[in-house]
Amino acid sequence: MVEEYQLYIDGKWRNASDGATMPAINPYNQEVHAHVPVATAGDVQDAIQSARGAFAKVWSKTTPGARAKLLNKVADLLDADADRMALLETTDNGKVIRETHNQMGYAARIFRYYAAWADKVQGDVVPLDQRDTLDIAIRVPYGVVVCVTAWNSPVAILTNTLPAALAAGNCVIIKPSEHASTTTIEVVKMCERAGFPAGVVQIVTGAAEVGRMLTGSKDIDKISFTGSPGVGRMIAAAAGANLKPLTLELGGKSPNIVFDDADFDRALIGALAGIFGATGQTCIAGSRLLVQCGIYDRMVEGLAARARQIRMGDPRLAETEMGTAANEPQFNKILSFIDAAKGDGARLVAGGRRADGAGLEKGYFIEPTIFADVRNDMKVAAEEIFGPVLSIIRFDDEEQAVQIANDTPYGLASGVWSENISRCLRMMHAINSGVVWVNTYRVAAPQGPFGGMKDSGFGRVRGEAGILEFTQTKNIFIDFSGDKRDPFSMKF
Repeated sequence: MVEEYQLYIDGKWRNASDGATMPAINPYNQEVHAHVPVATAGDVQDAIQSARGAFAKVWSKTTPGARAKLLNKVADLLDADADRMALLETTDNGKVIRETHNQMGYAARIFRYYAAWADKVQGDVVPLDQRDTLDIAIRVPYGVVVCVTAWNSPVAILTNTLPAALAAGNCVIIKPSEHASTTTIEVVKMCERAGFPAGVVQIVTGAAEVGRMLTGSKDIDKISFTGSPGVGRMIAAAAGANLKPLTLELGGKSPNIVFDDADFDRALIGALAGIFGATGQTCIAGSRLLVQCGIYDRMVEGLAARARQIRMGDPRLAETEMGTAANEPQFNKILSFIDAAKGDGARLVAGGRRADGAGLEKGYFIEPTIFADVRNDMKVAAEEIFGPVLSIIRFDDEEQAVQIANDTPYGLASGVWSENISRCLRMMHAINSGVVWVNTYRVAAPQGPFGGMKDSGFGRVRGEAGILEFTQTKNIFIDFSGDKRDPFSMKF
């Protein structure tokens, strides 16, 4: 059965005003499993005006406790429907079911986390020189927030921002990726079932033009974007022209650094998970594995052997360990990077081509691919691939490891593997990235702030920092002296 989805604007489900749709294609078998509307300029403007009205008339007057109850209801709905939601996301973007199921549980957890924050965003009483004036600094919502999300983990990425923005008191318009929209629409259905007022949560789907209309509007108040640095720059330019604040979570080329004294087996597993988890289609992928010379050859051989054992197949089956590229453009991009690495002289030790075999014929499968003897200036090491391609780079000492790790325009995540705690602390401070994992990789928590440096973006999601991103400070002076003063004698 092919599902027919609709836009959700002003509390009503409706088709695009011109009836246009786009297919949702299963990357495993190339079958169309849904049709998603393509919003028009009129649809986008309707959503913006509805959000503005909802914020002014309803949501700005809703108490924090009432907001928290609604968020907790969405969490309950996510938990109750986790199996179906995981299957739908796997069908939409090819990620293995074991990971999408975990992400549904995580999504419910983060909704509850921010529900608990709704009545805890507190202000300050500021001490002044004036003895008869009270100064109160409070945090207030922006108003109408646009959240533009990505295709690799649609629900997880959405829940990095949506519950925080709502808990802070904002109305939210969601624009998901055209390559994976269905589960995001389903989350909006849950918001409707939970009882969010009309106009508070809305979704407009479509391709890049829909995103440009939203992020270029003067009638919104804040933008959150997750995606590539190239698109991030375009959104930042549009936001800058309208002086709109931004949270940008962009790409990465994360160094995963293994020292000679690391627990070898743990580091090897961490390296595999860091790049082949989610088929490498994650901004935090440990795509540059820096290995100290004393264990370099052993690590290369061990990783190559384990990569060849990774089970590929139908991502809806529990035994499958790695799924497909999420869509055809991404599939072709990954293969082009593999060809470039071969041309640059990197040594191929595993994979390196489209995967074939029983059950893989129609899917966008790429073999788990490892290149050794990579230089940091090679294209495969310098640019974000967003696929199952690992570059292994040799280093001699700490100083060289830091130099290689930081020699990138990105700064999202990094890993350090060593049993020497002093070394780990030095590396933690020296690496320029928003997240550093020590003797682990790809760990996330609702309480832990996440975000990047340099071309990996700015602002943070998750944790207290995540809700503060969706608030701004308002300062209030209260004169309680009762004096009638000469206005020209006031002190500043």
